[in-house]
Amino acid sequence: MKTPFKFKFPDILLVLLMLFSGICLGFSSGSFVINFSRIGFSIVSSVEKVFFSVTDAVKDTFGAVKELSELKKDYDELTKKLENYQQMQRSNAEIRKENAQLKEQLGFSESIGQKNFPAQIISRDIDKLYASLTIDKGSAEGINKNMPVIAYQNGNIGLVGKIIEVGKYTSKIMPVYSLDCTISARIQNTRDLGLVTGMGNDDEPLSMQYIKKRVLNDLHFGDVIVTSGENGNYMRDVPLGTISKIRVLDYDSSLDIELVPIIDFSRLETVIVIDQNQSNYYRKR
Repeated sequence: MKTPFKFKFPDILLVLLMLFSGICLGFSSGSFVINFSRIGFSIVSSVEKVFFSVTDAVKDTFGAVKELSELKKDYDELTKKLENYQQMQRSNAEIRKENAQLKEQLGFSESIGQKNFPAQIISRDIDKLYASLTIDKGSAEGINKNMPVIAYQNGNIGLVGKIIEVGKYTSKIMPVYSLDCTISARIQNTRDLGLVTGMGNDDEPLSMQYIKKRVLNDLHFGDVIVTSGENGNYMRDVPLGTISKIRVLDYDSSLDIELVPIIDFSRLETVIVIDQNQSNYYRKR
């Protein structure tokens, strides 16, 4: 039988001495130092790379926030400028529209045969019993009581009412829709005579009475009602309204007729007061 292989102490010592010698040789040649330096450099480089990456990301974030804030500021300024521009455009449009209306009214005023006074409505009394309009012209400009008042609106001439009260610089108009207003009028196409009265409010129709039932077949919706010119209160043939409803009442020999006013009083801004006793000739010279 063979005996098992055994390490003897001198052999183990020899191996240890050889390992130690090899390690010492490695240190003495600098190979281990160089490897440790490389390892340390790699670690430090990685840490620096991560640090600078994080720093750049933070800088980019703060830069983006600052840029976003500046963009929002620029946006707000542009929005404000746009709003100012749009408001200026609306103002210019309103001024052009007002100038066109005034020019149109001035041209119409100069074409009227009688002396007249263009005026602006400055207040309204909407009380149903005593409805009135106040204008910015009075006795100082030549306005007198009972002068008729007309308007030129959307290419149409219409009766507004008459002067019932005169101050030095303002006057009050009783409009055609007032309960106190009664006007002698005719149906334009048939020339039948009747009386037109108001209902007390500018958004309600006018009422025409005393038109005989016999003319019913001659009437049509949209027929124009004009002033008769009788009694000297108003000029002749000034439009008042158009027929919107006709009722036949069994107990009455006359028709009950409703009219839509020619003038849209809710949009009326300017009027023309007429002096029927003076010619407009001197103004055209």
